[in-house]
Amino acid sequence: MTLWDALATMAAGFGAGAINTIVGSGSLISYPVMVLLGVPPISANIANTVGLVPGSVAGVVGYRRELAQIRPLLLKLGIASVIGALIGASLLTVLPARAFQLVVPVLILAAALLVAFQNKIIKSMKPVDGTRWLPLLACVFGAGIYGGYFSAAQGVILLAVLGLFLAEGIQVQNAVKNLLQCLVNIVAAVYFVFVGKVEWEWAGCVALGSIFGALVGAWLARRAPAKVFKIFIVVFGLVMAVVMAILAVHPIGS
Repeated sequence: MTLWDALATMAAGFGAGAINTIVGSGSLISYPVMVLLGVPPISANIANTVGLVPGSVAGVVGYRRELAQIRPLLLKLGIASVIGALIGASLLTVLPARAFQLVVPVLILAAALLVAFQNKIIKSMKPVDGTRWLPLLACVFGAGIYGGYFSAAQGVILLAVLGLFLAEGIQVQNAVKNLLQCLVNIVAAVYFVFVGKVEWEWAGCVALGSIFGALVGAWLARRAPAKVFKIFIVVFGLVMAVVMAILAVHPIGS
């Protein structure tokens, strides 16, 4: 790794940490940068997951006030995320990456559309009191599998799901999203460390940048009006769907 490689990776980690805290999908900055710098795709994915753990923790700390309001529901959601993450991380070492890479743009697009039409979907559903636990837990579990395998856009998917099934405001939903992302990243990172496939110098640079990026992201997200926040989420998700579709057809470094 050269000095330029290190600086570029730290900058990408900063951007990824900030975007992960605000909306998710920060991996779509840090992961392509490492691949562009010559890291093999699977190694870059693993280094990215491990490197973003400190930033994920920092993002949770930045939202500790919102999380304190909803402690009782966090255990159920956390367990679903942890089990899903372990399954997803193990699949990365078994299944071919190409098949998943092709379906990622579809998943991101679907998540962005969920956010865009969230209010209409909720109005069309049968009213119930409080949180819809069964679909919420099932979707969080699925997002955990996805995030353990490839974390990009996990935040967009989680925020869309939480908006549909969790009876809380968008800032609380964002706080829960950050916590669940953090748990998924930690579980996947521990698994990757255990199997011994981490490129530590790259992961370390991502980690250093993501810590500061996450704290800045939490500060910015809390000050954004809910409507502006949702617009940002939808636009970002649509852009990332296009980016991932391009990468699926023309992988970086190919």
